[in-house]
Amino acid sequence: MTAILYSFRRCPYAMRARMALLASGQPVELREVVLRDKPAQMLALSPKGTVPVLALPDGRVLDESLDIMRWTLMRNDPEAWLAGDDPELIAANDGPFKHHLDRYKYASRHGSDPLVHRAGAVAWLNKLEARLERNYQLCGDRRTMADVALFPFVRQFAATDPDWFSAQPLPRLQAWLAGHVASEVFTRAMIRVAAWREGDQPVFLR
Repeated sequence: MTAILYSFRRCPYAMRARMALLASGQPVELREVVLRDKPAQMLALSPKGTVPVLALPDGRVLDESLDIMRWTLMRNDPEAWLAGDDPELIAANDGPFKHHLDRYKYASRHGSDPLVHRAGAVAWLNKLEARLERNYQLCGDRRTMADVALFPFVRQFAATDPDWFSAQPLPRLQAWLAGHVASEVFTRAMIRVAAWREGDQPVFLR
């Protein structure tokens, strides 16, 4: 039996989980979710209703993206991504930076001042720029888990106002982001599939 991944293509949490599964070579059936119409099968596994959700053949359920990344990379990690598992860096991304990102990108939803939160996010991006002055990637000269965990969120920030982002004095971060967007593993992770319905033929993440 193959593990089953409930995912949503544009979700940055799901992106990083899909990339880790691909990098580790873990066979996975991919079930694309429509967030406004979540399948009952997914909600039965994880009532909180967020993606990604990975149902393992032994009955266990992983419904946090970092848990999925660490689980699959501990099974097989050919590029040594776990050597760059930096919990403090990832927590700063998933906490303060994500807070500013949401209130910048979805200002009307949050009733927030987007420019205030854009400035807060840029303060974090400047720290990443400084890290990249020392190495090509965030934890050395090779791509690791920290890069893959952070980059979908930086990508989301950059896409909110691409012209403004490209004009910022963040040349190393911009090059880092472009490299990850162009990577083979990201291209494979972003496969377009129809929303899953019971009875559909399985689609596999490859």
